[in-house]
Formats: sequence, structure tokens, C-alpha cells
Amino acid sequence: MIKDITIGQYFPGNSPLHRLDARMKIILTLALAVSIFLCKNFFALGFFLIVTAVLVAMSKIPFKTILKSIKPLAIIILITAFLNIFYGKGEPLFSIGRFAITRSGIETAVFMAFRIIILVVVTSLLTYTTSPTQLTDALERLMKPLKLLKIDTHAISMTMTIALRFIPTLVEEIDKIMSAQKSRGADMDSGNIINKVKALIPVLIPLFVSSFRRANELAYAMECRCYRGGEGRTKMKVMKLSVGDFAALAIVGLIIAAIVLMNIYLSDVI
Repeated sequence: MIKDITIGQYFPGNSPLHRLDARMKIILTLALAVSIFLCKNFFALGFFLIVTAVLVAMSKIPFKTILKSIKPLAIIILITAFLNIFYGKGEPLFSIGRFAITRSGIETAVFMAFRIIILVVVTSLLTYTTSPTQLTDALERLMKPLKLLKIDTHAISMTMTIALRFIPTLVEEIDKIMSAQKSRGADMDSGNIINKVKALIPVLIPLFVSSFRRANELAYAMECRCYRGGEGRTKMKVMKLSVGDFAALAIVGLIIAAIVLMNIYLSDVI
């Protein structure tokens, strides 16, 4: 399960999504994430599922990698779907004690599960196709108006990007620590939930020590390179919006419009 976590990883490539400006990708990702919650029926959700499949194909990210981004959240998705089964209305299909399961409840559970899966895939494509450096510059540019409020936008964007960048590193570190503990006879797979939680204590302590050590090493490295924040710094690669960026913005606008129209005209269609 630890090896399946792909959050924060970047996969170099030359796909249309890779070539988009990082600022535009962040804006479009937020727009698509919001539009997922605008879907009110299965027609709109199915349309969005097709759009997501097209985006995955355009990114040229391996399908196994996309599945890995969903696998760690499988338990959350199943719990959410299970809870939504009992919130349906109408004639019960069958009952479990005081809880009744209806057709609308099953439809709601399936709808919510697919909504979460699509949301995870769409947001994961941002980090898969955008390098940490580009992500930092894009966040700083987008938060530039906050400088009027004396907010250090560069420090915020740098902190967010470093945190995101170190997720794969920490995952790799956890895997190494768990392998080392298992080689010493530690049993982390058997027993009930309480025993499994207790078995993680020998993993968490070395992980915290390693995390603080890496943080200190990073701070020393930045100081040795005379890093003093974003004031007066220049960019080796200047971000420029291209025709493709505006075309992508127009396409996303059409997608949102199509979803709204499906919600209006197809809401009563069974």
C-alpha cells in the first residue's frame, strides 16, 4: 500500500498537458474540481468521466499509475459509498435492522464513489504533469495580489511545493524503515487494528527523526546557496501563456457549460 502512493510525483513528458502553462493548469484543475460537484445526474457524471479518460490519454501517464493514485483511497471511497446507501428515498428494496436500502440510495452511493474517483484522478494529473519548480513559480504568480496585504507569497508557495515534493521521499523512507523492522522480526501485518497501530510506533519514531534531519539538511543547503527568498530574484524560464493555454481554457468553459445544460435538461430523464 505504501508503494502505491503517488501523490506529489512528477512524470516528465511532452504531452499536451505537460506543455500547458503551470498557472493555467492550476486554474483549470480548480475549475474542473468545482465542476465535478456541479454534476447532478448520471448523464453529467458520465460525460465528465469521458472527459477525464480523454485527459488521462492526453497526459500519456501509464494507466497503472492512475490506478495507484486511487488505491490508497479505496477504503475512504468504500466507506463513503456504504454510508450513502442508507440516505436514499423511496420504496425500500430490503432492510437491515432499522436501515432501509432503496434504489435511490444505491444510485447515490455509486454516484458519490465515481465523483471521488474522478476528483482524485483530475487533481493528480496536475502534479503528474507539472514539475515542482514550475508549480512553485505558478503558485507565486497566482498569489501575487496577496502582496498588497504584506503576505510573503513566495514563502507560502515554496513551503507548499516542498511539502508536496517530499511526499514521495517520505513514502520511500517509510517503506525502507518498515522493511528494516520486518527484517528484525517485527510483525506488522497480522493481528487486529489495535495491534497494527501499535506496530507502527517503531516506524513513526525513526520517520520523525529522519524528517527533521532532512529538513535541517535542506535548510543548510539553501543557506549555503545564499537563498534569501523571492525578493529581487529572476527567473531562468519566464512563463508565457500560449494559444494552447487559451484554447484549453475555452474547452474547459465548454465542458462546464455542457454539464450545466445536462443538469437542466436531463435531470428528469431516467
